Amino acid sequence: MDTNTIASGFSCSDCGCDHHHSGENKKRQWIFLIFGLIFLAAALFYSGSSWVVLMLFLTSYLIIGGDVVLRAIKNIGQGRIFDENFLMTIATFGAFLIGEYPEAVAVMLFYKVGEAFQDRAIDQSKKSIEALLDIKPDYATVIIEGKEYNTDPSLVEIGSDIIVKPGEKIPIDGIIIKGYSFLDTSALTGESKLRDVEPGDSALSGSINTSGLLTIQTTKSFGDSTVSKIIDLVQNASQKKAPTEKFITKFARYYTPVVVALAAMLAFIPPLVISGASFEEWIYRALVFLVISCPCALVISIPLGFFGGIGAASKNGILIKGGNFLEALPYADTVIFDKTGTLTKGEFAVTALIPEKGFTESEIIKYAAIAEKYSGHPIAKAITSHYGQTLDEFEITNYQEIAGHGIKAETNGEIIHLGNRKIMEVEHLEFACKDIVCDHRSEVPIYLWINRQYAGKILLSDMIRDDAKETVEELKKYGVNEVMMLSGDIKETAEKVSEQLGITSFFSQLLPEDKLQKLEEVLAGKSKNQKVIFVGDGINDAPVLARADIGVAMGGIGSDAAIEAADIVLMRDTPGSLVTGIRIARKTKTIIWQNIILALGVKGVIMILGALGIAGMWEAIFADVGVALIAILNAVRVLSFTE
Repeated sequence: MDTNTIASGFSCSDCGCDHHHSGENKKRQWIFLIFGLIFLAAALFYSGSSWVVLMLFLTSYLIIGGDVVLRAIKNIGQGRIFDENFLMTIATFGAFLIGEYPEAVAVMLFYKVGEAFQDRAIDQSKKSIEALLDIKPDYATVIIEGKEYNTDPSLVEIGSDIIVKPGEKIPIDGIIIKGYSFLDTSALTGESKLRDVEPGDSALSGSINTSGLLTIQTTKSFGDSTVSKIIDLVQNASQKKAPTEKFITKFARYYTPVVVALAAMLAFIPPLVISGASFEEWIYRALVFLVISCPCALVISIPLGFFGGIGAASKNGILIKGGNFLEALPYADTVIFDKTGTLTKGEFAVTALIPEKGFTESEIIKYAAIAEKYSGHPIAKAITSHYGQTLDEFEITNYQEIAGHGIKAETNGEIIHLGNRKIMEVEHLEFACKDIVCDHRSEVPIYLWINRQYAGKILLSDMIRDDAKETVEELKKYGVNEVMMLSGDIKETAEKVSEQLGITSFFSQLLPEDKLQKLEEVLAGKSKNQKVIFVGDGINDAPVLARADIGVAMGGIGSDAAIEAADIVLMRDTPGSLVTGIRIARKTKTIIWQNIILALGVKGVIMILGALGIAGMWEAIFADVGVALIAILNAVRVLSFTE
């Protein structure tokens, strides 16, 4: 990942801070500081000519802070007058003019030392984020006419065969066509659990092959693969600034000129209106005021805090597309869930076997499994899985899928009909269940006829996700007043899921446009600070995801629609990740407000003390460099967040 791209997330161009240096520059800075200290020590201990003392102090000053002065001059030429370099230069020049040589050099010395420590803190945060995004593959091994060639992943075409050896990263999304292995997807999901894969399974770029040799047929170009989308998403997250970031940037733009004007007034007005006041004393107070005034503690630490929060979320399998969405999360008042694929797995399981008189449970599941042998429908998979035995011995003849109704098949001379109530009407079958209410259950009923005789029914349910109930409970603890569910299922199904999970309210039998209308109704009743989150699968719910204050997509792994439509993508495919995201957002918010209060509070107090002549240059140095360093170190704490 490009370090400059990351650094842009922490830039503070509005206050003029320039704390990003290359490795060679950093070494040179420390060498200059050492030589500057030698000359400073010589000036302090030399007891000879005052001119020699002045030259030693000036030499020390130029060695230590010459680059700050040059940057100030350069920025003035570019129209950027009111920045930190300007403030430090004016303050230290003024100290020299009034004969405060040691304090002039000391201000620049501690400013540069503080700069070095700030660089180190920022570098550590950048390295942490770089480590999170160190999933970009260096090469892809393509098979061409039986030979292996290492090439740039961006040059590999869709449909190419690539091999991935144990320990290597999968460079491009594809389907495994040969080999068995375990994949480490922790870089994508934040989970340490390995994923068992075999031929036919999908393989996502960014995963690490931990054991067997895999041959993969690429299904996407490198630019469209999961790894590229994730890197691009996180790198660009800093471009969408949170309201607090925008406010601080605007604040700094006006704050610095104002304090420079106040310092000028402090320097010249009191000596003119107060009897016995000296210009030297009040200029010194004004210089102290200038040193204190730089807002870089805010302008560096706040973007760093938001970027750290986004990095911590990425580490936990939550991709947040900008600081604005991260800042909005703690204000969630209502969370609306889609049902299928979000609160439920979208996978059916047999919940009951109800045979008609003359048939057994084992018979109806066996015949149903035979009928579903060639179907790839989720219901077919649930039935054959429940049967749990091989179907190789059963020869199917006259197999026919009746779209939207069911299946007709023949085996060993017996005719099987399997499907919903509509198949009865199409095939003119008798139906023993006379009570129409028998269909109105929360389960999905599948009916079976053998040789046109009704044999019974199989009830199936969509399985609720393991952490769904806990997620709903946790959201309520975090101040979410209403948890809603929107579903296209019948009322009975939606009602059962709602009751099991403790959901506040639900709406059933909704088309996509109906879901959007319900969301609009909810949004109309909210204030500006009450945020509405919609959590969906990112494919069918794209209009609702786009309209919500915060659109959260489930099933982010490998889902292009999820990554494109949503503001936040839960890569672990579990609703509980939303709670983790809110916790990270709350911690980020707390840290950022700690920094705002710390910086403004300390600076405000010492500004007043400086104006009154109580605080001197040493307190001013702490208010500038010390507070900035404390704020930065506090901001990077969010990167250490763990569940």
